[in-house]
Amino acid sequence: MSTFVLATNSVHTSATLCDYLESRLASDDVVYAVNSQRGGDETGADDVRDGEDALNAVRARLGGVATVETEQLVRGNDPAEDVLQYVEEVDADELVVGVRKRNPTAKVVFGSVAQDILLNANVPMRVVPREEV
Repeated sequence: MSTFVLATNSVHTSATLCDYLESRLASDDVVYAVNSQRGGDETGADDVRDGEDALNAVRARLGGVATVETEQLVRGNDPAEDVLQYVEEVDADELVVGVRKRNPTAKVVFGSVAQDILLNANVPMRVVPREEV
């Protein structure tokens, strides 16, 4: 049994992460899909709805393959901090995040949340590139 955390912020990211993970899952694996919102004035109703849609996409894609739990975090934390804390809370075996494909100059730097997670994670990670839409 393996425990995965998928950090997602959009339906498109969820689809990309599910494409990567779907063939690796066993029926006794657990997938925790997590979306982090800062809360307060920085989080609007559209942000919450988009986060829920992203989590629902994971549940729909992977729910028939493994156990899927979803969590939208609104704890006032930085999203990278939230995801890393959640990874520890569920004792994850692997963290899966998506990054945007960029031009050669911008490839040096990921998005700030993905970069913070990559630099501070204490579990194995998979960084899955995704196409921009």
